[in-house]
Amino acid sequence: MSSVITCSWKERVNTRVFRSGVSLHSHTNQSKETLNFIAAMGNKIPWLERFVRSREEKCAGRYGLKLDFDRAYWTPPLTPMQALDLERGQIENGLQLSGMVSISDHDDINAPLLLRATNAAEDLPISTEWSAPFGATTFHLGIHNLPAETCQQWVARMEVLTATPNEQELRSILAELHEIKQVLIVFNHPLWDLYDIGPERHIIEVERFLRDCGGFVHALELNGLRNWHENRDVIALAERWGMLLISGGDRHGTEPNANVNLTRATSFAEFVHEVRVERVSHVHFMPQYAEPWKHRVLESTLAAIRNYPEFPEGSRKWDERVFHPDADGVMQPISAMWQKGRAPWYIGASLTAVRMMGSAPFWHGLRMAWSEAEPEFKLAE
Repeated sequence: MSSVITCSWKERVNTRVFRSGVSLHSHTNQSKETLNFIAAMGNKIPWLERFVRSREEKCAGRYGLKLDFDRAYWTPPLTPMQALDLERGQIENGLQLSGMVSISDHDDINAPLLLRATNAAEDLPISTEWSAPFGATTFHLGIHNLPAETCQQWVARMEVLTATPNEQELRSILAELHEIKQVLIVFNHPLWDLYDIGPERHIIEVERFLRDCGGFVHALELNGLRNWHENRDVIALAERWGMLLISGGDRHGTEPNANVNLTRATSFAEFVHEVRVERVSHVHFMPQYAEPWKHRVLESTLAAIRNYPEFPEGSRKWDERVFHPDADGVMQPISAMWQKGRAPWYIGASLTAVRMMGSAPFWHGLRMAWSEAEPEFKLAE
């Protein structure tokens, strides 16, 4: 077993020995990103809790509408084709390698199916990021390269388990997927306590998951959007469990994935064989990962709330990409729900303030203030 990690700003990699670069774990406008973190933050920040409560009362009293952060969601700005072009372009133009892309939207396979239907990417793997409940939390698993003839059935089965947690069924699904030689199963950002159950409890659940289901997981992800301290701990976790490491950019905005896999494979099926059977993986971090982490998180946030007049209709304005149930419970873009045809002044003012952080004077100042030690990854000897 061999996990190799290289960083573009620290060492020169001879890409001639590779044939392809693989972009794993990126998102498109088909991905539904939850907004329930707003309510969760309100439970911790008193002034935000008061503000959210006042908005809930106003919506209920004036419009007969209940704010529902559990059902509300936002979608990333890029269409499937834009995402495919962005990820392929970085590999082909930046690394001079053939680009393979596995788009994995949350609990959804529409993006690869749409791209396959247009013949734009007939060999594009059918993949998803599955929200798999386990114990006190939910883990995100990258399920890559599902069989075309049964992909819909697999997603339907995953949806049932997400809605009705059952650890035995989770293990059964992973075991059955593992039996399909073309499928790649990745434990995405394993040490991110995404559901805020507490770091100690999260680690307990991670260890229990790896003990129960780790035999069906082919690699742990080094996440391109998480900070290098966390990724360094993932390296230690992989060493402790004897597991392979793999890349995963987790792109939601307009910046391409911050890491890719370098491979001698010429097809995604060959790449899966390389990981699963040969047990080798070369994770290469791109230059953007060396930028301060807070700076990159801000850039991802700005990408979500920017307006893109050149994009296809439905993706141009931020409020066309945020959805909430209307008074009848039907999901609608919030752009169709404004009483005066535009966002309330306090929302507009808040977004303007955040966008100002992306203007040149603020941007460079924040980058200097957020500068941090250079990312350093080292595998145990």
